[in-house]
Amino acid sequence: MKKLVLAASVVLLAACASPQKEQINFAPTAATSAAKIVEGKSMSISSQDVRTAQYVALLDNGRANITPVHARQNVRIEIENALVNQFSAEGYQVTVNSKNTLKVEIQEALVSVKHTVMENDMNATVILELTAENSKGKLVKTYTGTAKRSGLMSASNEEIETVLNDTVNLVLKEIANDTELQDYMKERF
Repeated sequence: MKKLVLAASVVLLAACASPQKEQINFAPTAATSAAKIVEGKSMSISSQDVRTAQYVALLDNGRANITPVHARQNVRIEIENALVNQFSAEGYQVTVNSKNTLKVEIQEALVSVKHTVMENDMNATVILELTAENSKGKLVKTYTGTAKRSGLMSASNEEIETVLNDTVNLVLKEIANDTELQDYMKERF
């Protein structure tokens, strides 16, 4: 019995001492407006992450070594929360059960990083699909954000975080400034 406890302790300590996979902070910021667009309209927001893989960055050092990097936070939940804040600031009451629904589908959120000791190139792509729907109809729109950044030395996690968060924030601003979506929701919600 003592040997079993000792073996279990060694395995547990070895697992704690093993290196942790790299992770970055994912913190999108809602594009809030100073003036309310609507008053007293309710809606519910749901989201789905349909990405084929859950990492948010791929690091390629050029030596046949590609490393995935994950976000510390859940990408789907963070984007949904940012949109809840964004639409609440516009005057919508976000509730659980509403006839008016906004579905968010995360199709891509990825930063591809090619780096060497001397330089790095980052390409970010974020694709969100929004479906505004109720008994009066349905509007489906796709929003895409891309960014490219180059720098000296290897890319740090902070630089990757900045590129990813900035790209998501650009997509959120595009959603906030989309007059077709605003008009559709004002008329039908």
